[in-house]
This record gives sequence, structure tokens and C-alpha cells, in this order.
Amino acid sequence: MRTHDRLRIAIQKSGRLSDPARDLLARAGLAFRESRDRLFCYGESLPIDLLLVRDDDIPGLIAEGTCDLGVVGQNVLEEQALERAAEGKPEAYRAIRELGFGRCRLSVAVPNEWEWPGPSRLAGLRIATSYPQLLARWLRNQGVAAEPVVLSGSVEIAPRLGKAEAICDLVSTGATLMANQLKETAVVFESQAVLVAPAAPFGDARAELAAMLLRRLDAVLSVRASKLVLFQAPREAVPGLLKLLPDAEPPTVMAIEGQRDQVALQALCRSAMTWQRLEDMKRAGATGLLVLPVEQMLA
Repeated sequence: MRTHDRLRIAIQKSGRLSDPARDLLARAGLAFRESRDRLFCYGESLPIDLLLVRDDDIPGLIAEGTCDLGVVGQNVLEEQALERAAEGKPEAYRAIRELGFGRCRLSVAVPNEWEWPGPSRLAGLRIATSYPQLLARWLRNQGVAAEPVVLSGSVEIAPRLGKAEAICDLVSTGATLMANQLKETAVVFESQAVLVAPAAPFGDARAELAAMLLRRLDAVLSVRASKLVLFQAPREAVPGLLKLLPDAEPPTVMAIEGQRDQVALQALCRSAMTWQRLEDMKRAGATGLLVLPVEQMLA
């Protein structure tokens, strides 16, 4: 029987979300000892363990209480939530953080030779997909009557096999579509990895562990693309320079010993510091520009 003094997180055992999820947890200070069967990882740095499973199983494991949190694609989460709703089951889980990796989209694709006037082109046709609930919702919203054909894999070859006239599948780069003489025509659902929790809050020691984990994840996610920018400038040039840093936190402005008209500034910028931005700042009066990566930050 499970005790509730440890937090259990389910992540994908293998696949496109597995390595980024592990890297994110490692950056949050979590270290694990993997079991021999490579299905369970015991938390060594904190009482937080990992369960390595198929991504399709993660929402169900959270719904039944086997796991406390999970990292899964929004496409999987939303598809299963719609399925539960269709069966009259109550809401069992919720996405509590977008994690910024595993981005893809669920899209409709048709043979290259087709003309595409719009979704109405799909009326009366069969559409192969592994996401029938998401597709059905999109078709309803478009006012199109079509038939979803459920396939568990190799959706892209369905038109060539005569199982469907079009497909609705996950697209990342579009290379698989091109290889099968298909073209993307409409986006049904945008997806990325999310952190999932039960619909009901924890009422025991797991609540504090989850809150601590979220603080650390927020810190890691907030600095992922952040840079610390240091420079000097004439005091009167500061307002113009700050306009070139609209994504920055309020900067620290410090006087320079012996230079009354000069100040030193440091600002945390949330987006890329391109060469063009640096050149613009130089022209606006900044000197000694230095851009540093941010490894860790805890608000």
C-alpha cells in the first residue's frame, strides 16, 4: 500500500518527451536511482520518485491515484479528457504548467493533388486518426459531417491503403507528410508537454512537496531563455536604453565611483539578446555590454 509522504511523477519511458522531462527534473535538483527493470526511479535527493510508462497511460494513472503528477503531451491529455466527458465521467486531472518542450500540432492532411477550399472539402469523407475526440470536436466546430476512422499507428499511409481519404495526425516538421505525398491543410490542436495534477488538491505531505517542486520548475522555466545583461551608459541615455529592453525585469542601476554622469546597469532579459539588439544598445549609448547565461534563479 502506498504511503503519502513521497510524491510520484509519471513520465514517458521512451519517446520525444522522455529526455526533456528528465533534464527538466534534473535542473530542478532532482536525482534518481533507477531500478533494474528501468520502470521505477527512486528519488535520492528528495522524496520524489519517477514511474516510467507509456504516455497514453499517464492521465489514467493520475485519475486512479497511482501517480500524483505526470508529464504528458496536451494532445494526449485533452483527447482522454474528452473521452471521459463523453462517458459521463467527472474531471479527474488538470494541466498546471506548460513546460515549453515537445511542441507539435494535430493537423488535417490531404493528398498533394487535392485543391483545398477549406474544411468543407472533408464533408462526407473518411479521416484516419489516433485522436477521434479532438477531430470530432473540430469537425463539429467547423460544421462539417465527416467520419473519423480510428487507427493506432501508421496513420499517414491510410489514404494509400484505401482506409481513408484524409488523415488527422501529429505534425512536427512535416517531413513524414511529405514522404507520403500529403500536405497539411488545417491545424486542429496545438500541443506541448504539460505537468498534470489531480483535479482535487493534495491533503497530506504531498501538497508541500508538490509546491516545492513547482517553485523549482517555475524558476528553471523562467530562466531557460533568460540572459543577464550588464553595461554602462550616460545617465541621460538610460530611458532610451530601457525602451530597447521591453522584456527585461526592472533593472538595477548603480552609480560609478568618480563618474557622476555615468551609471552601471544590470537587467534580466527574458528573450534572446541578438547581435542586432546589442548594436542598437551601443548606438543608444551603452558601453561595455556583457551578456551572461542564467543557470539558476529562485524568486
